[in-house]
Amino acid sequence: MDIFDHDEFLRKKGFPIIAGIDEAGRGTLAGPVVAAAVVLGEGNRIERIRDSKKIPEKERTYLFNIIQHTSIDIGIGIVGPEEIDRLNILRATKLAMHQAVESLSVTPDLLIIDALSLASIPIKQLSPTKGEDKSASVAAASIVAKCVRDNIMLDLHLQYPDYNFKRHKGYSTKEHLERLKIHGPCAIHRKSFQRVMSLELPF
Repeated sequence: MDIFDHDEFLRKKGFPIIAGIDEAGRGTLAGPVVAAAVVLGEGNRIERIRDSKKIPEKERTYLFNIIQHTSIDIGIGIVGPEEIDRLNILRATKLAMHQAVESLSVTPDLLIIDALSLASIPIKQLSPTKGEDKSASVAAASIVAKCVRDNIMLDLHLQYPDYNFKRHKGYSTKEHLERLKIHGPCAIHRKSFQRVMSLELPF
């Protein structure tokens, strides 16, 4: 069963409006965590849609544009670094996902959430591990969340050019850690993360 057949099977089981939910930026050292909820709709089989981490940037942007123009609905949730530090990253991720669902114009019959569940939302949910490899809706959400977050980090690069966020998007690459050690954390770094605040940053 491919990822589109997976969602079609669930629609035929009595869940016509399915929202796939995924996040981007959960493991980064800087910037927000971004969640997307995507309702693709029956018969919307976007060719080569898959986990965003497996897609080159140019193709990911192309697929993002198709998803934007062909989906029934898209919701976005964004939780910034200060809130991440206050809540912890897991609770912040769930908050972003909650925001994404709440921002949808339609009410889903079913949520498919990558490896998490949202007790705060009274809608039936499935929480498969590696959901982006199993559900087209979740794969679409992974692409949307990644592209939205990357665009945010490109804007933040202009405010904090010393860290070269346009290249690594806040992930813990060697370059990012080196620049963090030289300049120290800036306003968008997650101060609750040990690798941000450690004086002995590993390379």
